[in-house]
Amino acid sequence: MSFVAWVAVLGAVLLTLALTSSYLRWMPVTTSAVCLVLGVAIGPAGLGLLRLDIKEAAFWIEHLTEVAVLFSLFVCGLKLRPPLRDRQWRVAFALAGPVMVLTIVGVCLLLHFAFALAWGPSLLIGAILAPTDPVLASLVQVNDAKDDDPVRFGLSGEAGLNDGIAFPFVLLGLLFLLQNGNVASGLDDWVFQRLLWAVPAGLLTGYWMGRGIGRLTLFMRIKNADSTFSPNDYLALALIALAYVVAEAIHGYGFLSVFAAGLGLRQAEVRTTGNAHTPAEHLVQPVVGHQHVEPEAAVHGDVTNLEDSQVAAGIMMGDMLSFGSLVERAMEVFLVTLLGVVLVAHWDWRALMVALVLFTVIRPLAVWLMPWGSLLNGPQRWLIGWFGIRGIGSFYYLFYALNHDLLPSVATLCADLTLSVVALSILVHGISTQPMLARYEQHNRRVMSSPGQ
Repeated sequence: MSFVAWVAVLGAVLLTLALTSSYLRWMPVTTSAVCLVLGVAIGPAGLGLLRLDIKEAAFWIEHLTEVAVLFSLFVCGLKLRPPLRDRQWRVAFALAGPVMVLTIVGVCLLLHFAFALAWGPSLLIGAILAPTDPVLASLVQVNDAKDDDPVRFGLSGEAGLNDGIAFPFVLLGLLFLLQNGNVASGLDDWVFQRLLWAVPAGLLTGYWMGRGIGRLTLFMRIKNADSTFSPNDYLALALIALAYVVAEAIHGYGFLSVFAAGLGLRQAEVRTTGNAHTPAEHLVQPVVGHQHVEPEAAVHGDVTNLEDSQVAAGIMMGDMLSFGSLVERAMEVFLVTLLGVVLVAHWDWRALMVALVLFTVIRPLAVWLMPWGSLLNGPQRWLIGWFGIRGIGSFYYLFYALNHDLLPSVATLCADLTLSVVALSILVHGISTQPMLARYEQHNRRVMSSPGQ
């Protein structure tokens, strides 16, 4: 297929979504589910307009999915405003740590004992499927920086953290496979370099870069009365790129660094504006073309009571969230459509059992085993246990593994199971998301309106 053909198909898919959005918003279906079906329809099993060999395209798909995850992680970090000492973070840390490890172990045991797969492929596939997705899970994540619902906050923090924390376990699976199960020689390097060093190095590098660059940027814009003229999309691109590159240069995890950079930038906004309760972008709403007008005319509403720091921070955060979300949605449409194109050729019936056990047993059980105390009530635990959405993060790890000289049989096994399970997650979670969240919101409203609340 030529480049023009790919662009034409992408444009047709985007036009379809734009024209049907008013209908889809009332239906229990997500944009990702629609893109998946459209991909199947235009792929070899349907109209035959697109064909894709994932083995030949593995290199560029790996980097395309990597870019998609980076943008999503950065936006996810920007939305999470509470300080790290806030008790809500305990939910995210537990989900991204112990719950993810239990998920890897559960999937590994399932594949080994139910399908007689070797330990190496079982571990690798378990690690690939472990991270929840920051791209496809937008409906169950925080709506904005002021959203403090424990379910949405926990799922957002989990998706931001475990896309990086899953990396050492993917590397362990590759180590197991490439050394034919003899991992003793490389285990020390994995523990100390890939786990104990790379995780905190990535988090700390990104956080302090985001916080430092954010404070410096706001200081310069306030000093030079430049709150509306500077290109905030450039700043977002620069921070994503630099946080990723610096972390990788010191052998930290770039995914964690970019997520932490978003967190750090958000904390710089909180510190600069001095407003711990209202996000800066809620105080000001930039008008169209605000880059070309004076600060006083750049925002909607009365800004006479706002400080320059609040105006500068509000415009900066609003622009960066808007830009990041736009790139994120475009990547989601393209990549999920590609999944639909290749799905029939890579369908594996065993994914039905893997998805069933993963979605209804392994993930919920891992969540319920955590000592949540008063952090989560029963309905919230059930929701978090169900909304372990798999997606673009698993795509990245799959193609990362495919580009590391796996045996053809192992590569085919990993590709077929991963793509099939992710497709099932998109469909099953996509259909159930809106009804379940609606019931959850109704339950919360009843609780808040009941006497004594």
